[in-house]
Amino acid sequence: MKESVYFVMPAYNEEANIEDVIVQWHPVCERINAEGNEAWLMIANDGSKDNTFAIMQQLQERFPFLIALDKPNSGHGATILYLYRQAIDRGATFVFQTDSDGQTLPDEFWQMWENRHKYDFQIGTRGGRQDGASRVFVTKTLRFVVWLMFNVWVKDANTPFRLMNTERLKYIMKFIPEDFFLANVAVSAIAVKKKEKIEWYPITFRPRQGGVNSINLRRIFKIGCKALGDFRKINNNLQ
Repeated sequence: MKESVYFVMPAYNEEANIEDVIVQWHPVCERINAEGNEAWLMIANDGSKDNTFAIMQQLQERFPFLIALDKPNSGHGATILYLYRQAIDRGATFVFQTDSDGQTLPDEFWQMWENRHKYDFQIGTRGGRQDGASRVFVTKTLRFVVWLMFNVWVKDANTPFRLMNTERLKYIMKFIPEDFFLANVAVSAIAVKKKEKIEWYPITFRPRQGGVNSINLRRIFKIGCKALGDFRKINNNLQ
């Protein structure tokens, strides 16, 4: 039976990276399609103020498995959830999520694809990451917050490198607010809490390959404070 996988990426002001990222990831879709399954690279432009979406549109003719979506700005997490819903509505068997800043490596996807029938959630862990001490601090803080709110220990809750069975993802998304900013953190925490079939893989995590990160520490702190209450509500719904 043919299976389908959607590679989904949010994109905000990524004109410096978006073409290179498409060039790197589209061959993964080509290989899966050539092997008899179905794969699409679906990128949602989250209201960028630069030429990100125009570049995506121009590249669609060159890359036949690229789906370029455009939407008003709603933030990273809400855009990820939007993409997950798009993939589910289009009949995806699996969803793979990564970001459009070039920090992850397509070659490291294949270990997950080979094990797609063994696990419902396969998530990367970022050891020796190269994107700065402040980002490492945020990851460690999130791990503690997840433990505090959900009473589960998650190796790397927010990694933008994950292959998920859409049926199980659809179930978990019922517990997550539609516009939740820390979407992948919630998915990871709920999956562990619900004892889903999960496997973790060490992955390479490079510095941003171009452009400027739109999230600074002050904004992360503000988001984190709000997330505490949201996490508590989500956890209460899991009881």
